[in-house]
Amino acid sequence: MKIELCIKQYLEKHGFEALCPKAVLFDMDGVLYDSMPNHAIAWEQSMKEYGIIMTHEDAYATEGQRGVDTIRQMVKQQQGHDISEEDAQEMYNLKTHIFHEMKKPPMMPGALELMQKIHDSHLTIGVVTGSGQRPLIARLLHDYGDFVDDAHIVTAYDIKKGKPHPDPYLMGLQKAGNLKPWEAFVVENAPLGIRAGVAARIFTIAVNTGNLPSELLINEGASLLMDSMEQLCYSASDIFRSSR
Repeated sequence: MKIELCIKQYLEKHGFEALCPKAVLFDMDGVLYDSMPNHAIAWEQSMKEYGIIMTHEDAYATEGQRGVDTIRQMVKQQQGHDISEEDAQEMYNLKTHIFHEMKKPPMMPGALELMQKIHDSHLTIGVVTGSGQRPLIARLLHDYGDFVDDAHIVTAYDIKKGKPHPDPYLMGLQKAGNLKPWEAFVVENAPLGIRAGVAARIFTIAVNTGNLPSELLINEGASLLMDSMEQLCYSASDIFRSSR
């Protein structure tokens, strides 16, 4: 679908007069890093220790949600009882340990080049992640430090309701300078993250970097679909030009 038509449909849906971007808000895992294969393995191995079956498909489908929320839901569904956030955190700590024992995932191809284009267009860059792991945030600041700073990162500890609720991206707008929804883009690869961006009424670009059907991402309400971060990087200039 043409970019101009996608923007027109977004504006009509929300009753906004214009899309005037001042910021781009990125998810982290599966967008800035090709990390989801590692996360899927860590989820499967850690949850098995607690008698929970979590497949790779489950990991991709729940990506972006706070880890403790995912665990509490899985326990409720499979074992029929509620657990406290503290107990879920203990389980999540094992998942985190396994993840950090694995080889570091590479930066997503095209992501750094895309940030350079955004920077050259004088837009603010933010990151909105369901993760709260400081080693991952430290690496993010190291790898993308020319474009991202700590003040513009939203983590699991900044909000009470994580994705798919709009709160993380509403906080992203706030950290980007108290922006309105029509003043930003969201870049997401996960169904729950896309749902969060759409719920925040932000123009949400879905990038299918995983193994989920593209139709699933569109059905979550994404305004625009890209097959990779490299394709988004290639199309970025047209997107910025069409929105101004």
